[in-house]
Amino acid sequence: MKDTVLISTHHLPTAGGLRGAFKSSGYRVELVTPREELDPGAGVLLVLTDALAESAEELAAQARDRLHVPVFGVAAPGRERELAALGLAETFAPSVDPDEVLLIAHTLLERRRLQRLTGIVGETDAIREALERVVQIAPVDSTVLITGESGTGKELFARGVHALSPRRHKAFIAVNVAALSPTVLESELFGHEKGAFTGAIDSRRGLFELAHRGTIFLDEIGEIPPAIQTKLLRVLEQKEFLRVGGEAPIRVDARVIAATNQDLRHEVAAGRFRRDLYYRINVLHIELPPLRRRQADIPRLVEAFVAEVSARNDRRFAGINADAMRILCEYAWPGNVRELRNLVESMVVLSPGREIGPDDIPAQVRSPGSSPLLPVPTPGPGPAEGDSAQLRPQLEFVFRTLVELRVDMDDLRREFEAYRQEHRFDEALLPGETGRVEIVAPRVDASATELEPPPPTEPAQAAEAPIPVLDAPSGHDAPATPAADESPDEGLAADRPPDHAAAPDQSPAAPSATSEDVAQPAERPPQPEPPEPAARSGGIVLQPGMTLEDIEREAILAALEEVDGSRRHAARLLGIAERTLYRKIRRYGLE
Repeated sequence: MKDTVLISTHHLPTAGGLRGAFKSSGYRVELVTPREELDPGAGVLLVLTDALAESAEELAAQARDRLHVPVFGVAAPGRERELAALGLAETFAPSVDPDEVLLIAHTLLERRRLQRLTGIVGETDAIREALERVVQIAPVDSTVLITGESGTGKELFARGVHALSPRRHKAFIAVNVAALSPTVLESELFGHEKGAFTGAIDSRRGLFELAHRGTIFLDEIGEIPPAIQTKLLRVLEQKEFLRVGGEAPIRVDARVIAATNQDLRHEVAAGRFRRDLYYRINVLHIELPPLRRRQADIPRLVEAFVAEVSARNDRRFAGINADAMRILCEYAWPGNVRELRNLVESMVVLSPGREIGPDDIPAQVRSPGSSPLLPVPTPGPGPAEGDSAQLRPQLEFVFRTLVELRVDMDDLRREFEAYRQEHRFDEALLPGETGRVEIVAPRVDASATELEPPPPTEPAQAAEAPIPVLDAPSGHDAPATPAADESPDEGLAADRPPDHAAAPDQSPAAPSATSEDVAQPAERPPQPEPPEPAARSGGIVLQPGMTLEDIEREAILAALEEVDGSRRHAARLLGIAERTLYRKIRRYGLE
């Protein structure tokens, strides 16, 4: 016999139809009158046949506060505001089919029973969807693949599948395949015969044999060695295997639930995971959401962890104030539920005897950018060979960081070179000159100084005015031939930029087109001097002698000013990862 369902007698025809539907499915049903007092533990669900009746609110309050059970309500549409005050889990129209109410109630009750059995906490849509998926697939024997980030509770969900399945009275065996070497893993999974290898003084049954008629949970299935993948595939397809050193096949009936935090499709494409094995274990799939996608569940998780840790350690906990809880809800939690649980346990054990405030929360949670993303330990002198495998993840992290930095610098260098080619940036400026270019409004401002002959055309006009060409040796520009009524000095002075040492009434006018040997362009109106660029107007100013680091620092400052200091939007504007931007801000001291 299943649990007891309470149905109110506000509307007797509706109550009679619901009573018959629930009883036909194996539930016990008790009818409650509008003024009846509900005893604790009386039922697991309350159905109000008229949720808008005067006494319905009192019954709903008793179900929520005393019984702690969900409440369903039947009411005519259009009264949503009044129904919202009752806190109903589901609302139905008066003409609803009783079987539909039964189906929704069964799913809800199974989900709550699963949460009680496994300790899974959460009421957001993401976690409800995962729990409903467990309820759907638990009764069958198909292989299940559970994916999700590390710390999301994959083993809890695997135990939930086993707890709701017909195999719940048999063994549930969990094994982390990444924690064992290939030779030990084969012996642990499939067993071995006496004398199969050195030290095998007796025969031993493997975990698959121990899980016969039960469930075996293979955690971190993506780390399984290729040699074991072949043998595991045969177990899944033929339901039989050979022990290490054995000759007779052994048949086994065990449901396999696998879990991984990797993308197995990527592993298949890279050749590290067998394609046929992937299709064989990915029959039923459960995707667990990370904690950052269900932040509304964080207060419930904190409450559950506080109660558990306080009872286990016999410690009194004063609670967490609203500001501290807001910080916990806004944190990204890269370690997911496992990281949150460890933090709550440390707060309970090290409680200062008062409410936990923002200052009591670790700095890496209050300010995620204030600490390194990954602590890289410094190895001691002379590490053993076995330590090299432990250092590999840290070395890979350092290598990826260096590659990202190199890519960022290469991209910046290519953009700068493209800009120079587009605007013909003059690299031949003398040390006494200053050339500045504003990226938002490109221009070149070169101060006029005395140049040795032959004088080049002014940088501001080099991209627009054609250069006079005379008969001169290849590779050299000859000065223009002066006219008959001009002296050589006057012709030379007309071709070169104005001299700072010249008289105030001298003007930098271009030479007149009097020479027949010179092809002069048409006369153009004088160009106004370009204004000096502003200190910072959404762009950056490039100056000769600036290093790439100087340019990068100015680009970051300009992006931060553009988005009012938002680092997330600045990273998008710069086209780099947010983590890379945090690192560069700390590097240049821009906090």
